[in-house]
Amino acid sequence: MKIDFDKNNDGLVPAIIQDATTKNVLMLGYLNQEAYDKTVETKKVTFYSRSKNRLWTKGEESGNFLNLVSIKNDCDHDTLLISVSPVGPTCHTGTDTCWSETNDSNFGFLSKLEKTIEERRTSSDGSKSYVASLFEKGINKIAQKVGEEAVEVVIEAKDNDDNLFLNESADLLFHYLMLLQAKGFTLKDVEEVLKGREK
Repeated sequence: MKIDFDKNNDGLVPAIIQDATTKNVLMLGYLNQEAYDKTVETKKVTFYSRSKNRLWTKGEESGNFLNLVSIKNDCDHDTLLISVSPVGPTCHTGTDTCWSETNDSNFGFLSKLEKTIEERRTSSDGSKSYVASLFEKGINKIAQKVGEEAVEVVIEAKDNDDNLFLNESADLLFHYLMLLQAKGFTLKDVEEVLKGREK
């Protein structure tokens, strides 16, 4: 890998540290050639500490190591993206990231949709959304809707109308997210089960 350590006079390149699983950014650090070599050799991310003026392996005192998964170089060869499997919190303050965020899985729009379902399910403003009315009818009705939508997905899968198939698939996923919440779970719980099956 060609890394331009000489681009800056200090011989350092910035390294963005990202959780390999959640894809969340955990911190930013700096590496020189020696820190890079040690990171590759030990499989534990090692930085050049500008405040200590020495190599510093993250976790050397706390035990909260950043186990190396992969390293990518950017198009200018002067910034690294290092994917890691973190052991414990990353920030010295004890938080998961250096931006005081939790390092939870995020499913993008689906996570936003889960939040919307939760807000409508628990809304006390007197409005009767479709979500609220379905939750009022209970888990049996929600489960029935999931079953109905699943059958419709199967029917459309055997047809040639991709638009209908995708719309029925969206309906199934939407109602499944409601069923998960009715049972007290989220997509994160399903993810954990799937990760446990990974070989």
